[in-house]
Amino acid sequence: MRTSIRRSHRLGAFLAVAALATGLLAGCAKDSDDGSSDNPDGGNGKGKTTLTIGTFGVFGYKQAGLYDEYMKLHPDINIKENVTTRTDVYWPKVLTRLQAGSGTDDIEAIEIGNITEAVQTQADKFVDLGKDVDKSQWLDWKNAQATTKDGKLIGLGTDTGPMAICYRKDLFRKAGLPTDRTELAQAWKGDWSKYVDLGKQYMKKAPKGTRFVDSAASVYNAAVGGASERYYDKDGNVVWDKSPGVKKAWDAAMTVATSNMSAKLKQFDPTWDQGFANGTFASVACPAWMIGYIEQKSGDSGKGKWDVAAAPAASNWGGSFLGVPTATKHQKEAVALAKWLTAPEQQAKVFAKQASFPSTPSAYAGLKPQADTTAYFSGAPLTQIFSDAAKTIPAQPLGPKDKPIDNAISDIGILQVEQKGKSPSEGWDAASKEIKDVLGQ
Repeated sequence: MRTSIRRSHRLGAFLAVAALATGLLAGCAKDSDDGSSDNPDGGNGKGKTTLTIGTFGVFGYKQAGLYDEYMKLHPDINIKENVTTRTDVYWPKVLTRLQAGSGTDDIEAIEIGNITEAVQTQADKFVDLGKDVDKSQWLDWKNAQATTKDGKLIGLGTDTGPMAICYRKDLFRKAGLPTDRTELAQAWKGDWSKYVDLGKQYMKKAPKGTRFVDSAASVYNAAVGGASERYYDKDGNVVWDKSPGVKKAWDAAMTVATSNMSAKLKQFDPTWDQGFANGTFASVACPAWMIGYIEQKSGDSGKGKWDVAAAPAASNWGGSFLGVPTATKHQKEAVALAKWLTAPEQQAKVFAKQASFPSTPSAYAGLKPQADTTAYFSGAPLTQIFSDAAKTIPAQPLGPKDKPIDNAISDIGILQVEQKGKSPSEGWDAASKEIKDVLGQ
């Protein structure tokens, strides 16, 4: 979720929605004075070798019983998970410990927003996992994100964030729009501007007090998440100001921001949550991990009113990796555990518990969301929709300043237009100024 939260990362949940809100935030290791906690996660203390795993938010390994299962299979291993809820604390400390060559956990989680920095500046501090795994188990684009130019794989993929459109079919019906998910998917197929055009139709007969979409920023994030190139090109050059993918996403967002079709809500703010509960907006671009969030925030009154259709184009929002620092004293054991936790069988178990969508395609055929969740979303074939999207997401080049560039466009540029009445050119100029400051230009 990589806007204020998945722009920061993981939420995962067709099911365990209580865990989702915690998982949206992110964080680090072991320091009790920074909002972190040291959790043994089922370790019985009797293992000959203790392996520590540093994570941010809820990865679902403990919740799905994987640590206990692994320790039963390997009685000489004890597992301890060090988890906090803030990425702004987690990653800087990981970097400090990597540079020091000590203090790291045996396995470190790496959020998608940090993977390029890790690949480009910290690759020598991580074990090359490509030598120990069958890389074909993971989606090609997922592997690409964690692979250096010389072919070193520093992280094994955990979850992904394939995109769909979640919509209120009761509100669509009242506005005179189609409600069949297949018909809608076909109507906006291939271009996010077609989705925006449907929003114009919605607003002509919109039920009182409703808008077509939650925010212009959500449209931008969804559209740019499927571009083959956005802020960096394949050679690592900064191209945000001349990227066709950014321009198309910006134009779609500006159509929304300068019209009446947006509820003008900032995602993950309390007002956004209230928007779900009150039926303020009729649709939202939703990665797989947002399913549980919608179910939680919309509550009982939303059951059977929500449906899910394929997005205009394959897009990704979110996902993480597990890496093994070279500084660990238990490299062999840590690599074995990282491989096991990210294997298709284990990713399927995490999905069953909290719906973190796997990055291993062979797991897709057996994924089944909870019956209650399927019913909540009008019987939509959730696994099929998200797995189809995951398989066709482009291998998008990422860069070390990807996240601050994205934040500048969404939280400064788009916000200036949508909430402060600035023109699109003024919003772009504001975002550009911030980006150039970030890049030191």
